[in-house]
Amino acid sequence: MGERKASKDGDRKVGRRALLIGGTVAAAGSAVLARDELARLWWRAPGVEKPRKEGEVDYAGARWVAASDANWRRADRPDDYGIDMVVVHVTQGSFDSAVKAFQDPGHKAAAHYIVRQDGHVTQMIRELDVAYHAGNRDYNERSVGIEHEGFVDRPQDLTDKMYEASARLTARICARYDIPVDREHIIGHVEVPGTDHTDPGPHWNWDKYLRLVRDARTTRT
Repeated sequence: MGERKASKDGDRKVGRRALLIGGTVAAAGSAVLARDELARLWWRAPGVEKPRKEGEVDYAGARWVAASDANWRRADRPDDYGIDMVVVHVTQGSFDSAVKAFQDPGHKAAAHYIVRQDGHVTQMIRELDVAYHAGNRDYNERSVGIEHEGFVDRPQDLTDKMYEASARLTARICARYDIPVDREHIIGHVEVPGTDHTDPGPHWNWDKYLRLVRDARTTRT
């Protein structure tokens, strides 16, 4: 589950596209085109954020439960940070204990989603924002983190319903950000450089999971 130690994550960077807005609009050959560009890109300007609605989820099958503000950083992804990765975690505890930890400002870590053993999906951080889940700043900024209820040394915790629900979620994330469905872009927490975590552990069935993600990409969820 997430980072064990708090780490400074700095201030939000201004994305390259935000810095290019002025040049894009200035280069437009007509006032109409410039007006359309501004209407479409206004929220990419420095100091302006995408519209947000309290309790809104990015995945239609999820229920919203907010993580503590101390466990994530406000951002405007994928425009300030491109998203090209999904990081798979296992909670090393119950669903309820993971929610409680992510709501604790002293925990200093949280993932975007938690998938319960019965397939229920909870979203705790918007995909727009940077969750402190990977133990590596670069990976935090470029990834979506998904926790799974259970323990790494208990294969019985990794239920079919969990795999299927998580695969549908990951399929939608990959479709939304054009992320390839492969082991270079869908990784375990253990594979993040600098981490001391071992999840999702030796019992996580990667072949099964990637097959389910690919199957879900072909169906509407």
